[in-house]
Amino acid sequence: MTSLLLAFHVLLIVGFSARVLVRDDLSSDVRMAWIMVLILLPYVGCLLYFLLGEANIGRTVLGRHQRVRELVHERQADDAAAARVMGAPGNISQLVPARWQGVFSYAASINGFYPVAGNRSELMADGAAARARMLADFDAAQHQINVLYYIWLDDHTGTDMAQALMRAARRGVVCRAMIDGLGSRAFAKTALWQQMRDAGVHVAVALPVDHPIKVMLTSRIDLRNHRKITLIDGRITYVGSQNCAGEAFAVKARFAPWVDIMMRLQGPLVTQMQLLFATDWMQVTDESLDAFAVPAEPLDGGFVAQVVGEGPTVRRRATPQLVSTLIANARTSVTISTPYFVPDATVLEALCAAAWRGVQVRMVFPQRNDSWIVASASRSHYPRLLAAGVQIHEYQGGLLHAKTLTVDGEVTFMGSTNLDLRSFDLNFENNVLLHDSAATAAVLQRQHAYIAQAVPVTPAQVQAWPWWRRMWNNTLAALGPVL
Repeated sequence: MTSLLLAFHVLLIVGFSARVLVRDDLSSDVRMAWIMVLILLPYVGCLLYFLLGEANIGRTVLGRHQRVRELVHERQADDAAAARVMGAPGNISQLVPARWQGVFSYAASINGFYPVAGNRSELMADGAAARARMLADFDAAQHQINVLYYIWLDDHTGTDMAQALMRAARRGVVCRAMIDGLGSRAFAKTALWQQMRDAGVHVAVALPVDHPIKVMLTSRIDLRNHRKITLIDGRITYVGSQNCAGEAFAVKARFAPWVDIMMRLQGPLVTQMQLLFATDWMQVTDESLDAFAVPAEPLDGGFVAQVVGEGPTVRRRATPQLVSTLIANARTSVTISTPYFVPDATVLEALCAAAWRGVQVRMVFPQRNDSWIVASASRSHYPRLLAAGVQIHEYQGGLLHAKTLTVDGEVTFMGSTNLDLRSFDLNFENNVLLHDSAATAAVLQRQHAYIAQAVPVTPAQVQAWPWWRRMWNNTLAALGPVL
C-alpha cells in the first residue's frame, strides 16, 4: 500500500511538472513558480494548477470570440466608413510623430485598432462628476446606450445608473447592459436587475458562473471581463477605472474612498470602443453587428488615439510588452498610478532601465490596499526600483484605483488595466492610447494631485524593514504568477 501511495505521489508531481515544462507559452519565472509550488505543496499545488494553472477560456467561448472578431474585421474590409474609424497601417506615419510610431504600431497589433485622428477629451473632476455627466448623457440619448461594467453594485450609484437606463428604454432608446458573471454576481440576483429587464433594457452576463463546477472543469473561474465601457449614441464614450459603484464601495467599505479617474471622449475612437463592446455582446447574445451605431465622424482639431482591448483571446504578454515599449520610448518622464502592481520581468526591467538612463520615473500606489497579498508582492520590488532611481509614492487619501501612464507629457495610456499579472493574462480589459499634449497634461496634473496626497517611500525606510518582512514580501512575489 505504501509503495502504491508513493508511486501515485511521484506520478502526480512528475505529471503536473512535465505539463508545466512542456508549455511554450510560460515565461521562466512563471514556470519556476509553479514548479516550486508543486514541490513544496504537492497536493495543493496540483489542485491549484488544475483550477488556475492555464488561461484556458474554453473552446466554445474562444471559438465564439474568434468568429465575432473575424466578423468585425470583415466589416472593416467591406465598409469604407468602418475602415476609416478602424484606421490603417499606412496612416500611422501620417498621424503619429516618428518617435511614437513604434508604440502605436505595436498597440494596433494587439486587436487591429489603428490610430485615428479627430478625437476630443474631457477629464472628469472626480467620480461624482463623472457619474453626473454620464447620467446627463443617458437622459439626452436618442438612439442607443451600451454599458459594460466588471462591478455593478446595488448602491446609490448603481441604482441611479439603472434608473437612467430604464428611463431611456421607456422613451425608445435601445439600451444594452452587460455585467461580469463574478464581479457583479450579487447584482444579477437583485430586483433592480430584473426591473431593468422588465423595462426593456437588454441585459447580458459575461462569463457566467451559474455552474461553477462546469466552469472550473472546462475553463478558469477567475478569467473575468474587467472592462468598464460606457457608450452613448455611438458618439460619446467614457474611459477609466470606475466601476458602476460609489466611492464608498460598500463591499469593501473599510478601504474607502475609492479614487478613480474617468475621461469623456468623442470622435472616431468611440466607434472603436463600440466595436470592442460588440465583440463581448455578440459573444453572449448573437445580436448582429448591424444593430450598432454608424461610425462617428472625426472632429476638427481633434487628437490621434486608438482603443487597446486586451484579454485571454489575444496573444499572451501583449500588455506588458506594450507598457514596456511605452516606457522604453520615454526621454524625460514616466508617471504611473496603479492600485495593483505585480509586474512581470518585462515591465520591471523597463522601469529600472528608464530610471537608470536619467528618465524621471514616478509611481503612485495606494498605501492601504484591499489585497494584502498584492500589497506585499508590490513592496518586494521597492528595493530594486528605488536603487535604480524610481520615485515611489504611497497615496493616503483612500484606495487609489486610477490606472494611468503618461510619458514625456505627450502620450497617455489609461483605462481598466492594472500593472499586474491578472490584467496581463486573465482579464478582458479596455484602454485608450492617445497622443496629445493637452489631454496628457490634464492626466499628468491629476497624477501630481495623487502625489501631493501621498508620502514618498525612501531607500532608508525600505532598508529598515525587518528580515521577516522582506522574506514575506519576496515569498509572495515569487508566488505572484500562481496567485
